[in-house]
Amino acid sequence: MTKILTIGLHPSTIDYTAHPGLDEATLTARIEQGDAALRAAGLDAVPCLVGTDPDEAEKTVRERLGEGPFGVVMIGGGVRMIPEHTLLFERLINVLAVAAPGIRFSFNTSPETTIDAIRRWV
Repeated sequence: MTKILTIGLHPSTIDYTAHPGLDEATLTARIEQGDAALRAAGLDAVPCLVGTDPDEAEKTVRERLGEGPFGVVMIGGGVRMIPEHTLLFERLINVLAVAAPGIRFSFNTSPETTIDAIRRWV
């Protein structure tokens, strides 16, 4: 079975003023539901929530990679789609490309689409 690393922003690091109707508790619950759906589907997924500091996020991802090998990584929309996180996204892509050669990348648009993103590559 392919081991999967799921990377997303920790809900405590998000500026919710840019996301009306969303708060930390709601996002945390949505992430937990997405993780539960992965487990229920029998997928071997390891969650990795990171902050917005690229150095700290890289350190966290490197630590999680020690639990591999991973065949697929899913990087969440908060990391990829918010312009001020471009450097963070670049750093994570480059760390993964070097530390886990051959890993497949998948991208969701919300916690609810994580399982669909992963299934495209598993």
